[in-house]
Amino acid sequence: MKKGVAVIECVQEIPCNPCVAICPFQAISMDGINGIPIVDFNKCTGCKQCVSICPGLAIFIIKTKDNKAHITIPYEFLPVPAKGDIVTALDREGKERGEGKVIQILKRGKTSVITIEADKKLAMNIRNIKV
Repeated sequence: MKKGVAVIECVQEIPCNPCVAICPFQAISMDGINGIPIVDFNKCTGCKQCVSICPGLAIFIIKTKDNKAHITIPYEFLPVPAKGDIVTALDREGKERGEGKVIQILKRGKTSVITIEADKKLAMNIRNIKV
């Protein structure tokens, strides 16, 4: 995958659309204000704007190349890891799935947007980290 793409795991049908409003490429749409966000992968560039704006912390950016994955997650815990740190990768249930190396940290408001590099097999399972 040449570029990262947004993966949205929002299941709540509530009035919420900041991801739609912030996307500079109009890659996210909803069927009404209570709809579930849908990503047009042809338009999505993986710019990460939507990751920090989602109040449900339900948007991730996944990029794979060779046997590695870059997984970008919203992170609102302390301490915030540093670039180069090795962290424990967690799945949706908080179970340890392996390790990842922090390769980028962006601070956007109260939410840090952290990208880790991990084994490609874990790309669709990693949804948080433990420092």
